[in-house]
This record gives sequence, C-alpha cells and structure tokens, in this order.
Amino acid sequence: MQHIYEGKTKSVYKLDDDNYLLKFKDDMTGEDGVFDPGANTVGLSIDGAGLAAVRMTEFFYSRIEAAGHPTHFITADTSTVPPTVTVKPATFFGKGLEVICRFRAVGSFLRRYGDYCEDGQPLEAFVEVTLKNDIRQDPPISKDALVMLGILTADEYDILHTRTQQIAKIVKNILAERDIELYDIKLEFGRVAGEITLIDEISGGNMRAYKNGEYIEPLALTDLLLS
Repeated sequence: MQHIYEGKTKSVYKLDDDNYLLKFKDDMTGEDGVFDPGANTVGLSIDGAGLAAVRMTEFFYSRIEAAGHPTHFITADTSTVPPTVTVKPATFFGKGLEVICRFRAVGSFLRRYGDYCEDGQPLEAFVEVTLKNDIRQDPPISKDALVMLGILTADEYDILHTRTQQIAKIVKNILAERDIELYDIKLEFGRVAGEITLIDEISGGNMRAYKNGEYIEPLALTDLLLS
C-alpha cells in the first residue's frame, strides 16, 4: 500500500490491485471551530466525524448506484480505525473540480449575489462548478472557460451538469422522507474507465441540511438518517 495524498479530511493510499483506499479523519472543514462545507481549511475536529462520513457515503452511494448513476465506490469498512472506503481509480478533470448543486441561496452564493437574492431564497437546482484550488479559494469557472482551457469538453460539461442535478435530487428526496430539507451539496466527479463518475464522499460534511428551519450538524444528520 502506497501513500499518495494527505487531504484535509482523508488520507489516500494506492493498493496493490490498483484500487485506492481512503482513510477518513475526524477533521472537518471550517474556520475558528465552526463547520463550513465550503471552507478550504480544517476548522475543527470532532470524534466520530470520520466514521459518520463513511457510514453516510456507503448509505448514499448504494442508492445512487441503484438509480443507475456510476460511482467509484467499491466497499466500506467501519470496523477499522480510522474507518475506510475502497474505491476504483479515477482521473480528475484538470487538477480537480468541485460541483455544487444549490436549492437555496446560502453560503458563498449569498455572499456573492446578495444584492439580487434573499437569505434562504429557493433556487432551482442551480449548478456551480469551481476549481479545486485552496490558494485561489476554489474560484467558480464557467462552461466556456472549462472548454477553452481544455479541462473538459462541452459534451462532458452537459453530462456533468445533468448528473449533478440528478444525484443531488436523489439525496434531496431521501432527506425529505425524514422531513429534512437539503439546501446545497458539493459533489466531485472524475473519469473512471472513460466515463464521468461520481467520486469522493457524500456525507454531512459536504452538504447543508435543515429541519424545521434549523441547521443540522453533520453527526446529528447521520444519526437522523441511520439510527
């Protein structure tokens, strides 16, 4: 097993069979001890956060795959310390993209466009693509720029956009069954065997969810869904 990358919330290892092992940490993104799924720094550490992320990833990926969407997920192991997920090898678009699907105006969307919208204003599955670049604060990038810079093709962008909305709506509907509302979710995609595929994790750490107008912390969200 070869150590490949040390991320903010997980460590990445290459296995002898060319698949990859993700070891999940208890670290979470945010600032000054406050969780923020859109932050580029580790802001806090919570016991059990890594385990919750693995449990949620396994839960959502099984449902997303059942709906016909490809993922890189192979298996999860919640018995190890730290907990792990084994995934298929994937290649990034450029140096990596993050794709956000927004159902309400909150977070960075509200900070940027607050002159034209109200806090919590409904959005119709708005898709936003950003470059993974901590130094440049993950700048948003348009379809035209993605194509002109050779990061992906116009056809690939259209697939990415459609698949993002479809997957986000699956998550949204699952949460709605528990009377929980999804405000936004951050997804990542790569190419697996040439196909645009969902990668990384889906957990309380990369979404904002509310119940009765109150924000639900990631570990509490896991308990509501999986207890």
